[in-house]
Amino acid sequence: MKKILLLQLLVLLPILSFSQDKEVYVVLLGGQSNMAGRGQFQELSSHNKERANEASKYVSIASGSTTLAPLSYTASGKRQVNFGPELFIGIRLHEHYPNRKFILIKEAQGGTSLYGAWHPQWTQERALIGERDAKRQKMKLYAKHTQAIKTVIEQLKTQNKTIKFVGMCWMQGEKDSRLEVTATEYGQNLQLLIQSYRQTFDVKNLPFVFGQINCPPRTKFPKGTAILRQQMANVSNSEDNIYMIPTSMQADWKDFPKREDNVHYNTQGQELLGTAFGNCLIESNTTL
Repeated sequence: MKKILLLQLLVLLPILSFSQDKEVYVVLLGGQSNMAGRGQFQELSSHNKERANEASKYVSIASGSTTLAPLSYTASGKRQVNFGPELFIGIRLHEHYPNRKFILIKEAQGGTSLYGAWHPQWTQERALIGERDAKRQKMKLYAKHTQAIKTVIEQLKTQNKTIKFVGMCWMQGEKDSRLEVTATEYGQNLQLLIQSYRQTFDVKNLPFVFGQINCPPRTKFPKGTAILRQQMANVSNSEDNIYMIPTSMQADWKDFPKREDNVHYNTQGQELLGTAFGNCLIESNTTL
């Protein structure tokens, strides 16, 4: 019984420590499967596992819910334990600001489009065009994410916390590259998404960082990937505090290594992607 109580106390220590700090720094994360993540925690070096463990004492995450937990990987049934860019975002933020307390609030669903499920002005018509199955056609991910953020913030305010938004990280777009209508409208939809998050949380210049997609061209609409890549570059140059992490289209994926499907980032790719996101937040931010 004593051992059980001790283990429970150790699990709660990061949260108990977190509750004693007045200022909390909030990072928002959204996207599809490469934001959800296919990195394998057991493939990390012992050094990186230790870095993650240290960061978890100061960084908490609510992923797909409003429940906060120490930063870590996720496990689902018999699947291997996975992580997305959030793991190394948290590591970089902690290592650069070792005395800060961070909260990451993440929503990510594989195979979802900005045209449909993620659109801030969701309609059933858009969902039927942008999403391929009945389950995703019912998803309203922008509304779900923003409601979760509001709930977490209200919980923190009841604890007399001061909330400071660090920025938002976005990794999405592969789904939109598959159809002409979803691809050609991506730039304006991305700008609307950025404006909507900024307006909803009254942070006029909220830094918005996104990764440029580099999936192989789709046979149904071969031009889709190139169209999205160019529109992403255009959006990153459209106004202040919007940043793009550029990616290569070279098949060896040396910049951000991928799995055999040439779409999803592997463990090293997620490590490098999360590190790039974290570095960009650090370099672009005045809140911290």
